[in-house]
Order: sequence, then C-alpha cells, then structure tokens
Amino acid sequence: MSRAGSAIGAAFVEACLAELDALKPGNVHRWAAGHRMEVDDFVRSAEASAACVAGSRLAVGARVRGAVEATLAAVGQNTNLGIVLLSAPLAAAAESSEPDLRAAVSGVLDRLDRQDAVDVFSAIAAANPGGLGRAPGHDVREAPTVSLGEAMAAAADRDRIARQYGTAFEDVLVVGLGALDAARKQERDRRWATLAVYLAFLSEFPDTHVARKFGSATAEDLRREAAPWRERLAAAAEPETLIPGLIHWDRALKSRGVNPGTSADLTVATLFAATLRTNRHGVLPSSSKNA
Repeated sequence: MSRAGSAIGAAFVEACLAELDALKPGNVHRWAAGHRMEVDDFVRSAEASAACVAGSRLAVGARVRGAVEATLAAVGQNTNLGIVLLSAPLAAAAESSEPDLRAAVSGVLDRLDRQDAVDVFSAIAAANPGGLGRAPGHDVREAPTVSLGEAMAAAADRDRIARQYGTAFEDVLVVGLGALDAARKQERDRRWATLAVYLAFLSEFPDTHVARKFGSATAEDLRREAAPWRERLAAAAEPETLIPGLIHWDRALKSRGVNPGTSADLTVATLFAATLRTNRHGVLPSSSKNA
C-alpha cells in the first residue's frame, strides 16, 4: 500500500476506535457490550477491513466487498457493513486532487457503475444485516441491472446510509461535521465530541436501522428521546455528570434490543471525514486527540 493509502487506512481505524470510546446509548462502546457483540469484535473488524477500505485506486464496490469479506473472516459476523459503505467513497475521495472534500466525494459518486453495484450487492448479501428483508426493487440477492448510485437512490427513503450516495454525503459532511466542530469549539475531549455527533444524528432524524427492525414509530420515539440529551450535553459544564443517566438509557435501549446502528455508522464516517478534511494533499495526521 502507498504512503497515502497507509495514512488513509490509519485514519479509518482511528475513527472506528474513537467511536467506540464514546458512551453511545444503545450501541456497543467501551462502557458496555450489547446485541451479542463485544468491543473487541469492532476493533478486529476495523483492523481487518482497513486495507481494503483504503486500497489505492480501487473502485468503491471493490473496497466494500473486500472489506466486508475481511471482516467476516476476522470476526464471523457483520459488525461494520454500514461503516464500510460510508467510508469507501470517503477513502476514494481522499485520493482526489480536488481540494474540497465534498466535491471530491461527489466526483467519486458520479463515477459509480454497475460493477460497483455487483460488488456491493454481494457484500450486503454476505453481511446479511438485521432487518434486511426483501426490497421491492434492486434486491441485493439478485443481479443488479443499474449502477450503484441508481440502486442507492432507490433505497434512499428507507436507508439513511443509502441516502448519502445521492446527496454527496450531506448528513456526514454538514450535520456530522457541524456537530463535531461545535463540540470542539466548546473544547470537549474526543469522547464527548463523538457523543455530540452521535446525538446530533439520533435527534435530527429517525435511525433507519431501528426503523427496519422495530418500525417507524419506535424510531421516531427514539429521535424525540435523544433531543433533550443533545441539549443537556451541549449545556453541560462538566459532561461527566451525565454518565449515570446515559448508562441508564443505554441499558434500557439494550434491554429492548434497540440499536441505533445507522447513527453510530454515520458517526464513524464523520470522524473519518474530519481527519481527511485536515489535509487533502499529503500524509494525514496520526494524532488521535482531535481526529
């Protein structure tokens, strides 16, 4: 792997690990496991999939397929499909000479073709994420007849990750980075800045992973539940005082099997994008404090 590719891969792993450090209610983190998954599963997944995500000059579909296959070989279950689907276009954009990250991402998305769809469909079918079900069109268990961009557009209204492909990653690069920048202005450390991003996604729109498994009403209830927590974190002089309440909420969600996985995946993508944004033309910073 090239020096730039190695730096992109390191940034990807760093983002995955940073997301695990934050106390994200309902999701797996270093404070508590959940949903039959442990933190170590995600650590090994990140390390196993990084080389494929950052594969120099690889097509987006090839990155996704290789990363998912590497993850399944390493941990035997789907732990990072959404993360990989979001990170592969960002990693490809990081190789572009375009100075603006969002413009670079848009260029990558505009070039997606049917082979990308073939590879991504194969990866999704192999990962078999919870609540996958049967799609009314462009089902991943069937051979695609359109480009990956067209297939993602067809799923955008029911899957927030697919939506990123048609909006040049608007949620990640506007909502996510906006929340991260605001937290940094408050001089939050990385754990609390990461939680601020997670709560921004969780309170801005219903988590589509939750909606697929439990229905839109549950997802909307969770969104409303997250909103005051977002406000509390923003207003807290000492965020550590929120820990007992966050742990209680975390346990309550996990006891019901509610996992806001889409919000967590978008959070990883935001942290990854933040590092890529810092330097569009050289070796990326290796420091983990403000990545």
